[in-house]
Amino acid sequence: MARPSKEIFDENLFYKNASAFFNEHKGTALTYDDISLATNYSEVLPRDARLETSLSDQIKLNIPIISSDMDTVTEYRMAIAMATSGGMGIIHYNMPYREQVSQVTKVKYHINGLLPNPITVQPEQYISDVIEMINEKGYKFRTFPVTEKGGKLVGLLGSRVVKARYGHIKVTEAMDPASTVLTLHENDIKPNPIDVADKFFSKHLGINKLLVVDDAHHLKGLVSISDIERINAEKQNVLKPARDSDFRLLVGAAISTVWKKDGSLDKDAILEHVTNLCNERVDAVAVSAAHGYSMGIGQVVKLLRGEFPDLTIIAGNVTSGSGVEYLADCGADAIKVGQGPGSICTTRIVAGVGIPQLSALYNASRGAEKKGVRIIADGGITKSGDIVKAMTLADSVMLGGLLAGSQEAPGEIIEINNKLYKEYRGMGSLSAMKKGSAARYGHLNKDTARKLTAEGVEGMKEVRGSVLNILADMSGGLQAGMGYNGAKNLKELRDKARFVRISSAGMKESAPHDVIEVAKRS
Repeated sequence: MARPSKEIFDENLFYKNASAFFNEHKGTALTYDDISLATNYSEVLPRDARLETSLSDQIKLNIPIISSDMDTVTEYRMAIAMATSGGMGIIHYNMPYREQVSQVTKVKYHINGLLPNPITVQPEQYISDVIEMINEKGYKFRTFPVTEKGGKLVGLLGSRVVKARYGHIKVTEAMDPASTVLTLHENDIKPNPIDVADKFFSKHLGINKLLVVDDAHHLKGLVSISDIERINAEKQNVLKPARDSDFRLLVGAAISTVWKKDGSLDKDAILEHVTNLCNERVDAVAVSAAHGYSMGIGQVVKLLRGEFPDLTIIAGNVTSGSGVEYLADCGADAIKVGQGPGSICTTRIVAGVGIPQLSALYNASRGAEKKGVRIIADGGITKSGDIVKAMTLADSVMLGGLLAGSQEAPGEIIEINNKLYKEYRGMGSLSAMKKGSAARYGHLNKDTARKLTAEGVEGMKEVRGSVLNILADMSGGLQAGMGYNGAKNLKELRDKARFVRISSAGMKESAPHDVIEVAKRS
């Protein structure tokens, strides 16, 4: 039997916490593959690790994953899938203002509990007017409460009569009058709208819509049986949806800085657009630029904070603690960290600036802790292990390339050599900037006097399955990492994480090696 050694060994001098580790390597900028996390004693099973996080006091997410505001990543279908899985999507701004507002609407009206401001029609409208509105707005439903101008409920227009053949008939002639429509008082449903509505539909056979009214019979809300059934089904899901206080899916929208010809900020245009987004109940607005530590971005954040005191504002991008502090002082709730780590970003090559992502996150986290704001790790994540490492310093991660090519990502499918692909491009690529994202990189969209300098490339991603499966894999990997670290929640992961620098040989050892991998597809 070996004799016990009297040598004193402290493994915490070898595996170090974030502060000690990054101060030791302060002369070297590191990214995800440069480090590994040491394991800790654990009583936490991965399946029990909790992934909840927040972007502000108003926004709580069930998984710390946000989809990037890129025009080949996030439109309404991606945003719906993200929120359904517990995260959130940020709809890009490379589209007309009205289209972006419409996309936010589609997410917020996807599945609801108690819908406080349902779409209504007027008694004197014709069925043809209702059909035109449905086609223009892209509504998926065809049943509408009928109200007078003051909001008093006078009837319900059922989908059975919203047909082109009845276009010449007035709504008041085709609707079911209020006296025949079942309603509930708002005081009876407020304590728990989902359970109350569920019991209501079980009691009243064949009724699909529940209308909520006040003492004066003014319409105060609507509940659909299809939404209640889907919400009840969600209770069985591993990943729980991220919803607002009215049970609508969470969604964010990115905006650009808009400038007048004289070089001043076009405050009216920005405020009008954000007001329209807020009218559709957008949950967060992201002021996105390649260089967030700048006067222009600060001006926009200050403008929005002054006009919308309760709106969650995301701003970026930065790579320093001072950049985080600046945007926090301007009024941002969450700051995006990352300049150049994305697979389609060439900022570091073209402009010679940018910090490898893990060192950038550490520096940013110091400023965030000082100001009490959240940071988002944006870019450079290629696998679930990177998310584990990022979450030792950040409050959430933003994914682009990992989600591009999924069923929910926008873009046409292209077939090359019997394989299917979708376009994936950086917002600093020439094609993206010409479409509208030039302001993100300090260019004018209509500046034809000089050539735009690209800070991104255009490529393709092989088409893969649903983003729901991708998020399940990423979340599972994050939970595994938390289990190894003995962390039952994300705060404990940050507190308990111990870092060690690894060599290129060590990174090679980390991946499958010396075997021929076999891929099996069902």
